[in-house]
Amino acid sequence: MFKSASFFRIADDFVLPPLEALEESLQAARFLPCGATQAESSGWVPPRGNRSAALVESISRQIIVRLCTERRPVPASAIKAAVEERIEKYKQETGRERVGAKIKKEFKEEVLLDLMPRAFTKQSATTLWLDPVNKFIVVDSGSLTGADKVVSFLVEALSSIPGAASLKAQPVQTTQSAAASMAHWLASREAPVGFTVDRDCELKMPDDEKSTVRYSRHTLEIDEVAEHIAAGKVPTQLAMTWNDRVSFVLSDAGQIKKLKLLDVVLDGVGDKGKDDDGFDTDAAILTGELSAMIPDILEALGGELNPETAPKRPTTELAGAASSV
Repeated sequence: MFKSASFFRIADDFVLPPLEALEESLQAARFLPCGATQAESSGWVPPRGNRSAALVESISRQIIVRLCTERRPVPASAIKAAVEERIEKYKQETGRERVGAKIKKEFKEEVLLDLMPRAFTKQSATTLWLDPVNKFIVVDSGSLTGADKVVSFLVEALSSIPGAASLKAQPVQTTQSAAASMAHWLASREAPVGFTVDRDCELKMPDDEKSTVRYSRHTLEIDEVAEHIAAGKVPTQLAMTWNDRVSFVLSDAGQIKKLKLLDVVLDGVGDKGKDDDGFDTDAAILTGELSAMIPDILEALGGELNPETAPKRPTTELAGAASSV
């Protein structure tokens, strides 16, 4: 269900509105495909897929929603070529040597209106999990920018519910940055409690050249890795496993990628049932495992900063942080 994870903290006083009200609000912002001259369209879709009409799923008091975005990209090269063609035609018709910025802008707008209906659309969907008990939001995105967008849509949906509490969310911030923590684990050859360091890593020099060293399916308990770190290279990705149950790649920005539940978690689950195609079971297992893993990750990164005393960042109001998980 989740392949990546970006974590957000929500205010302790947030109270989830009735699910019927949330469902109604999301239905008002249901996904609609792009129009012929529309560059992008976003809206809510059923987390279970087309077999369901419900936009809100509640599994063991955990809320699952999904945002779909469709884009109609027009290649920049096609736009440039068409604009240049119009400029040349304009010069020939008017005898002018130069074309002003205003006219060029008008040509570009005309070209976009002409080419957009012929462009192919691309769709992507992002799942969001809201934990109203532990006051977390987890977004299935390895990009904080992409995760911010989904959270912003949820904030907007909640704000349209009469009497509903506003949702304030910001990326989780930790005492130590993920990059500094990964460097310490690799240099000391000592993983944090409950975790193991696996066999994939990327180290990058933080300069203009950004020279990069990658290890794939290679032991990292070697002098060479520590030497790269001593020379100034910064870990940007590190494969890890939590309690032999969940494997993932931690990025220097604090996002989790390549998230995978291991066999020990799935053993004994049995028949997932024919009615829901396993959605309820998958959601319950995933949220259960991540609910236990998230506090351990925060502890491994030095603990979570108090949102009241941490450096203020726009909440979604949102922004990223080098020291955010």
